[in-house]
Amino acid sequence: MDEFMQAALAEARQGLAEGGIPIGSVIVHQGRIIGRGHNRRIQQGSPILHGEMDAFENAGRQPARVYRESVLYTTLSPCSMCSGAILLYGIPRIVVGENRTFMGEEELLRSRGVRVEVLQDESCITLMRDFIAARPDLWNEDIGV
Repeated sequence: MDEFMQAALAEARQGLAEGGIPIGSVIVHQGRIIGRGHNRRIQQGSPILHGEMDAFENAGRQPARVYRESVLYTTLSPCSMCSGAILLYGIPRIVVGENRTFMGEEELLRSRGVRVEVLQDESCITLMRDFIAARPDLWNEDIGV
């Protein structure tokens, strides 16, 4: 696992330690993390603070070219909301830790020209499987079930 997916996984673990949903993300521009985040819906009482959205929020305002030159790493396949933000800001490539526990909008992203790389990383898979088994109520709320 490369350093950026490790950083996203560290974010996911931080979210779990805070009582939240263990999904983390980082945005990397020219080899440097410019935004990092984790799902904070539970902690902040927010309907939108998924890991990717939190990473965008923490990256702050950036010139459009910065996002068009960036790579987004996320521990879990991005949902429709997060995929919309990826498309809106023109992120050209995403690296996904795993999509076995949840298949997001990867086909939509690919159809719009985003390069999607899925690692099927065991650490990411185990983290989500254990969380879903322990807290199906929070997981179902997070994905709108």
